[in-house]
Amino acid sequence: MSLNLRPNLGEQGKRYIRAYTPGDDFYEELIELHRDLSEEQSAQVNARLILLLANHIGDLAVLREAMAIARKHV
Repeated sequence: MSLNLRPNLGEQGKRYIRAYTPGDDFYEELIELHRDLSEEQSAQVNARLILLLANHIGDLAVLREAMAIARKHV
């Protein structure tokens, strides 16, 4: 398996009129997740979210590829 870089967000069984709508929905929920948190709490939430999603993915090669791409232009 390799890292999927195509838009791939959505809810099962839900139809979207615009392809970017699920991404907008996710971004809105991500912002809400951080509302009223301190910078330290926000960093903790991000770390927990990353670890939960990494565990869900489970494939170390895919995770390494994602980390390399994420760091590439920083």
